[in-house]
Amino acid sequence: MGTSRNAPQEESETEDGARRAAARLAAAGVHGTALTWVDNAGITRVKAVPARRLGEAAERGVGMSPVFDVYLVDDSATTSPYIGGPDGDLRLRPDLDRLTVLAAQPGWSWAPVNRHEQDGSPYAGCQRQFAARTARRALEEQGIELRMGFETEWTVVRGRLPQAGAELDYPVTGPAYGMARIVELSDYLRDILEALTAQGIEVLQIHPEYSPGQFEASVAPDDPVGAADLAVLVRETVRAVSVRHGLTASFAPVVEPSGVGNGGHLHLSLWREGKNLCEGGDGPFGMTREAEAFLAGVLRELPALLAIGAPTPASYLRLRPSRWSGAYHCWGLEAREAALRFVAAAPGVPGAANAEVKCMDAAANPYLVTGAVLAAGLAGMADPTPLPPPASGDPALTGAERRLPTSLPVALGHFERSAVLREALGEPLFGAVAAVRRAETELFEGATPLEIAAATRGRY
Repeated sequence: MGTSRNAPQEESETEDGARRAAARLAAAGVHGTALTWVDNAGITRVKAVPARRLGEAAERGVGMSPVFDVYLVDDSATTSPYIGGPDGDLRLRPDLDRLTVLAAQPGWSWAPVNRHEQDGSPYAGCQRQFAARTARRALEEQGIELRMGFETEWTVVRGRLPQAGAELDYPVTGPAYGMARIVELSDYLRDILEALTAQGIEVLQIHPEYSPGQFEASVAPDDPVGAADLAVLVRETVRAVSVRHGLTASFAPVVEPSGVGNGGHLHLSLWREGKNLCEGGDGPFGMTREAEAFLAGVLRELPALLAIGAPTPASYLRLRPSRWSGAYHCWGLEAREAALRFVAAAPGVPGAANAEVKCMDAAANPYLVTGAVLAAGLAGMADPTPLPPPASGDPALTGAERRLPTSLPVALGHFERSAVLREALGEPLFGAVAAVRRAETELFEGATPLEIAAATRGRY
């Protein structure tokens, strides 16, 4: 991992970072590093290297086929105009700035990767670099930085997840949002908090949710790439702690089709020169006109964005009215039935105003989500329009708002017609996403809701 005797004295940043990383991992007793990326089906894939080879991996990369970008949730594969088939190879290069010693997996560390072509050029299908590229656009075109954060919801059961039709064994009996659930699983939740804190993650909240065995954790915001990295790291940390307690955590959109599902809501705020543009303005509820234009762009693209953020047929079992899932194509102040919820500035809490995109779930690739939402918002700023009047109350009772797409094929149709997302993603990545969505639609054609839930809940 060090340089040879004949190497020049001046070392590259990669070599220097690798040396520091090696020393850190050795001091922590780490033997292996998991290098992860997320495919277009939302599955976190991995290659692992011995800790002593991390420097070589950072400098030269680790080989991996591009075909995983057209893998489906069941590990079968489709193809797309630019990506697919057994030929070719990529280089996975870990981001050492994100290297984390894993508190719930002794002897292991983790780092997300950027994927490159063999000649070192960026790979057009790399979702993480797409998010980074779009964040740079925001800074260059509008002078803004985005702070983003995901809510992580999961459902935990004893033992393994059973096949379709079998009863799930939930480890809690208390009521929704009830303190009884924390009492029943206090050791488990404490260990999650302890592991996340040891990994340098600032936890804002952790609490029981509505469905049996369902919990939620929220962490501090980060830049768009960092927020997606944290979404992966939080999820895998929860999974590891669950295993150590004899439990299985599922982040799937639904565990049981009749229940309230697991969301992956995205919070965001726009910043320029230390000022939050979601507050202190003369727009709706105090947002600036720039923030209004950004959110109007997001709202306009929501039907197409669903193919990114609600990517599987199981997502549409979750995205139902009167479940706070964001099933309606509208926005509002603290409107939990709206797909876009605005959280206004609170007295004594400066900088806290933000927007929440509620129609997303954790089957989504978080890098695609942050990049695509950002691209939609930038399109809104480039062609500003005011937001429509805000919604209030439950649209299911008033009938005042229209639904978002109620199936993946309908969302995919909006996605394929979106010039904004096609341009932002680029043809190779856009085509691969569309191909995976189309293939998963065919995969579950004719399946019952119970069969879809059972086939999906063990994959996320």
